Amino acid sequence: MPSAAASSPPHDPGLVAVIAYDGLCTFEFGIAVEVFGLPRPEFDFPWYRFKVVSAEGRRSRAIGGIVVEAGAPLARLKDASTIIVPGWRDRNERPPERLLRAIAQAAARGARCLSICSGVFVLAAAGLLDGRRATTHWRHIPDLKRLYPNIRIEEDTLYVDEGNVVTSAGSAAGIDACLHLVRRDFGSKVANSVARRLVMPPHRDGGQAQYVVAPIQIRPGRTIGDVMDWARARLAQPIAISAMAKRAGMSERSLLRSFKDSTGAGPAAWLQQERMARARELLENATLSLADVAAQCGYRSLETFRVAFRRIVGTSPAAYRRRFEARPTAASVARSSHQRVAG
Repeated sequence: MPSAAASSPPHDPGLVAVIAYDGLCTFEFGIAVEVFGLPRPEFDFPWYRFKVVSAEGRRSRAIGGIVVEAGAPLARLKDASTIIVPGWRDRNERPPERLLRAIAQAAARGARCLSICSGVFVLAAAGLLDGRRATTHWRHIPDLKRLYPNIRIEEDTLYVDEGNVVTSAGSAAGIDACLHLVRRDFGSKVANSVARRLVMPPHRDGGQAQYVVAPIQIRPGRTIGDVMDWARARLAQPIAISAMAKRAGMSERSLLRSFKDSTGAGPAAWLQQERMARARELLENATLSLADVAAQCGYRSLETFRVAFRRIVGTSPAAYRRRFEARPTAASVARSSHQRVAG
């Protein structure tokens, strides 16, 4: 039987089903609605179809006294390309067997599943995480380890992508994970457009730490953000850590400490991620040669670029480009927005 995802045409991302049940976290539920369920008149290509699926009856009592009325029964999961599981109400309560069977069957057909925060306990109970990497909110990690010792838990990441299963940390990390799926489906330009509508940063890598110290002032008038902006404008050039420290007006050791406090990563790792984010955007436009992409991202060797890209993104630059050859381009997004404004 073909998978739900495989049966959709290349430009159709398919049906996104978000699970509703008693004790539903309204913020996490709202994240799924905001990213996948809102109309997107700024785009001239098919967006996600969206359904709220009931796990325990048509009406669910959400946190805060809100009642959510689902528009679809649990059987609708058989048509879903993507299933979103908001936080589960009680880590020590096994979810309903009907729900677990429906999710497991949908995953077996090819649907991908994304959990937000404690929603990981639902995917774990459905048997989707045995022997695989996963994450959740740092407060829930001891219980996840205790209940599901076969999961390879990544304790300090925003989200983990295992292909057809994506797990995210605390509620806000669910936004990053959802935008990550949009990026997988449509590319960076479209994901950035959705992020702008959310007034969110366009990209936070899944490997970023769940908790970092609040950004600190380096000295009056100069912050880590200033140094980041300076480096982003020079990604085609070699950027030494000593040059970043000089720009910040501090020692390299102090810069390292400040970057760790502010971003959860050192300056070298942060630079690598920024170069890869730029490479994705250039590859999705399909106009530059791979050598030119490598050069614009600061790599003097195409082979070095290929190795770094595969290590961080998980595929080759050429394979990544092929994924987006038939998908909406940046020009399509810009043209669609211009036409709608002009009209």
